[in-house]
Amino acid sequence: MSALDFLVELGTEELPPKALKTLGESFLSGIEKGLKAAGLSYRGARYYAAPRRLAVLVEQLATEQPDRTVNLDGPPVQAAFDAEGNPTQAALGFAKKCGVELSAIDQSGPKLKFSQHIPGQRAYTLLPGIVENSLNELPIPKRMRWGARKTEFVRPSQWLVMLFGDQIVDCEILAQKANRFSRGHRFHANHEVRISAPAMYAQELRAAYVIADVAERREQIAKRIEQLATEQQGSAIVPPALLDEVSALVEWPVPLVCSFEERFLEVPQEALITTMQDNQKYFCLLDANGKLLPRFITVANVESKDPSQIISGNEKVVRPRLTDAEFFFKQDKKQPLEAFNQRLANVVFQAQLGTVYDKAQRVSALAGFIAGRIGGDAKRGARAGLLSKCDLASEMVGEFPEMQGIAGYYYALNDGEPEDVALALNEQYMPRGAGAELPSTLTGAAVALADKLDTLVGIFGIGMLPTGSKDPYALRRAALGVLRILIEKGLELDLGATVEFAVRQYGSKVKAAGLAPQVLEFIFDRLRARYEDEGVDVSVYQAVRAVNPLSPLDFDQRVQAVQAFRKLPEAEALAAANKRVSNLLSKADGQVASSIEAHYFDTPAEFTLNAAIQKADNAVQPLAQSRQYREALAQLASLRTPVDAFFEAVLVNAEDPKVRANRYALLARLRGLFLGVADISVLG
Repeated sequence: MSALDFLVELGTEELPPKALKTLGESFLSGIEKGLKAAGLSYRGARYYAAPRRLAVLVEQLATEQPDRTVNLDGPPVQAAFDAEGNPTQAALGFAKKCGVELSAIDQSGPKLKFSQHIPGQRAYTLLPGIVENSLNELPIPKRMRWGARKTEFVRPSQWLVMLFGDQIVDCEILAQKANRFSRGHRFHANHEVRISAPAMYAQELRAAYVIADVAERREQIAKRIEQLATEQQGSAIVPPALLDEVSALVEWPVPLVCSFEERFLEVPQEALITTMQDNQKYFCLLDANGKLLPRFITVANVESKDPSQIISGNEKVVRPRLTDAEFFFKQDKKQPLEAFNQRLANVVFQAQLGTVYDKAQRVSALAGFIAGRIGGDAKRGARAGLLSKCDLASEMVGEFPEMQGIAGYYYALNDGEPEDVALALNEQYMPRGAGAELPSTLTGAAVALADKLDTLVGIFGIGMLPTGSKDPYALRRAALGVLRILIEKGLELDLGATVEFAVRQYGSKVKAAGLAPQVLEFIFDRLRARYEDEGVDVSVYQAVRAVNPLSPLDFDQRVQAVQAFRKLPEAEALAAANKRVSNLLSKADGQVASSIEAHYFDTPAEFTLNAAIQKADNAVQPLAQSRQYREALAQLASLRTPVDAFFEAVLVNAEDPKVRANRYALLARLRGLFLGVADISVLG
């Protein structure tokens, strides 16, 4: 079967840059889907995307579909005809479904059958429909109309190229009649560009100052930015999303170095970087110490004979932006940071939970409580908590919301606050996402924990629990943040006492009954997913959860120990024995005695197990107290042999009630040793 290259290019007004890559990928996906549905084979396909065009090139596309035969089974013959041989509705309906008269249906077998040979259609006739369907299915949230036409697309269409081999595919899509003429760069080559063949598309557009491949433009921009940054003795900040967006804004990228006045460097560099990246799409430069240089890189869409004009224009445009940031910074510094709390007393945090200032006061008290328990300074924790929300009322954060926390850090330093207090104002929001940076100071950790726990307690306390699809207060993220800070920073904190303290802070604003256990259950439930992601078996998590440690760090240390224990050869037998012991103890009449009376032993296995338990207890107690859980379980593994011998030789439910009660006490002592770490019975 013969094959030819196929090209489709839709020319438009400038497409939305943030959506360009997605539009290109979806256009390709839709065309490939249509080709496969039509049974048209091809060697390969790729997309091109630039500000004014979307294109797909299909290599070696079959010129026609293969012939195919359709075989359809109908109703049984006895159901298709009545006793007189007249066709029933079942037979007539089958014939109608096949699009033929009943006489054309095969009636020779037990069922009616219809076979039809369908010759393959030419690809040339199928391609317009495939392209149109793909364009209609593009992920465009809001389509627009233009002129008096009823056609709709993301932007007005301007031209359409459709070539199959060297032949123009005769069709009209989005009010554009297909031909072989594309258009060059809007300024360098603002004229028609004849596409001689699909395979020549990228090359012939390049001659007209258009790099059609978005990935090639991206790579070219990134490489040139790196070169220019090195020439300026710096390194460029190149966020992937910004690089994608800039690559979608230009057809012929020309990066250029610009500068701004050094006086602006007195403004927090995060604000300058934010405004230059978000508003102007510039790439900022840092020196070897990570400090902002008074230079930036812009990416022009023209190769100017006088680049200084473009540079000057960009420097002129950025100056008012930087001046605004400078003005806000100076205005905010006219009053101490703490004074902004007065404004927050009129800003609602949540209608039932009070103002943002109320939250700051609660966070202050809770941060002081936490700081004193994780080895930090309680007074500094409380101070940082009180200042934690102040910058939300500042001019800087009002203009640049991304500066929350960061602005507070600079204003706190300006007021002479201790370094860790200032850092805590930004670190309270950490971690900002999965795997993101954690607080570097104990004061910052205390405020971050306090902020998250206060939100969890408050929102749970008014009954606004997250559902499967809705979590408007990001409570799951808050819980995971609490766990990450405590576990990964190795901080010891009793969450039970801490959550109870947080509940008391709210007073009558929340329903306190049962609130603390509910919040704790929600937090520790997040650990299950965390461990599953790490490859820890769910039974290991359940074994630790059963003994309910209230310190996440302690919980994690136990999990790691049980995970290691599972790999020991004795683990399976001991887990089964613990399960058996648990079942026996659950059926015991009355309370199991706490003491063991050796004179009731009447088998060697009992004496042996009791001695082994006493020996293990002496070894394990100090290990468990010092959180050496892995070593403790390794010691307990030595009990396998005496435990197995006990169950083989001893009938626990002896007839003599005193002997039976003594054996239950022995097993309870055995189980208690393991419960000092985890309930390993769930491993069995």
